[in-house]
Amino acid sequence: MSARRALLEDWLKAVLDRREISLTPASGDASFRHYWRLALDGQTLIAMDAPPGLEDTGRFVRIAQAWRALGLRTPAIHAADRERGFLLLEDFGQRLYLNALDDTSADRLYGDALGALAIIQACAPTAELPVYDAPFLCRELDLFRQWLVEGLLGLTLSSGEEADLEEGLALLIASALEQPQVCVHRDFHSRNLMITASPSPGILDFQDAVAGPVTYDLVSLLRDCYIAWPRARVEEWAWGYFGLAVQSGILRPEQEADFLRWFDLMGAQRHLKASGIFARLLIRDGKPGYLGDIPRTLGYVLEVAPAYAPLRGLAALIADRVLPALSAATSRAPAT
Repeated sequence: MSARRALLEDWLKAVLDRREISLTPASGDASFRHYWRLALDGQTLIAMDAPPGLEDTGRFVRIAQAWRALGLRTPAIHAADRERGFLLLEDFGQRLYLNALDDTSADRLYGDALGALAIIQACAPTAELPVYDAPFLCRELDLFRQWLVEGLLGLTLSSGEEADLEEGLALLIASALEQPQVCVHRDFHSRNLMITASPSPGILDFQDAVAGPVTYDLVSLLRDCYIAWPRARVEEWAWGYFGLAVQSGILRPEQEADFLRWFDLMGAQRHLKASGIFARLLIRDGKPGYLGDIPRTLGYVLEVAPAYAPLRGLAALIADRVLPALSAATSRAPAT
């Protein structure tokens, strides 16, 4: 047993006044956090281990409580030890959106999720959140080059490819900054939404929220790195949300002309970032399980690029060099 696990168990025994407890892994996570499920008097709870210095339990608690006050379903917090990085939380169960989404359930589930998103964007406070500004966007986009292109694939870009990359990234940053700024969850997708009793969905992994572009969470949900839908259906859902956002005062009717462009380009930014994070999870953290999601993730960039001239060179780089090199690297990787 690790020292952190032993420390967590001792804390839980003291908090719950129990001599013995039994923990089972509750979920994997792409961060430094670990989640454990424990049975207690006919119910289950979730213990979060978020090592101080690497994760901030204080932000988790503040956002959970603020959003819960708005009527959103965030986990109730039963106990907290900020100094040691431990939380004892309500258990939403194991019914992830990802496992429940199909052709017949998608409209209903996405309807619930988009309703929750409208509350976040219309009502959640942003005053104390980090701002998703140009330097922040640049740092995120550099993950694509640093961890995927160079780190995982070992590619060296030509001067022309460098120019194409920079042209594409400049467009993505400019588009993000011109959008209305709202509260952004940053990981509002099928692995962080759960089917729960009303209100549903249960919302997880919100501690990295920022003040940023209005389409960021929308594209995270509808052009999900973990599940894909036909483009026409995605755009139908997106336009449905536009109407809801106008009704809620999040957007104005005259922004209709810019909305789909914002949505497309925000998705390209997010998917470049995510592909870099997936590569980093393998290289830095020894987690190879996300490599299989990179082709789908970059496929979204290839899907929208033909409509935006500054993205075409970047798309050619992805199609001609990145994806073939990724395929070769994946075929050489040992089975895990």
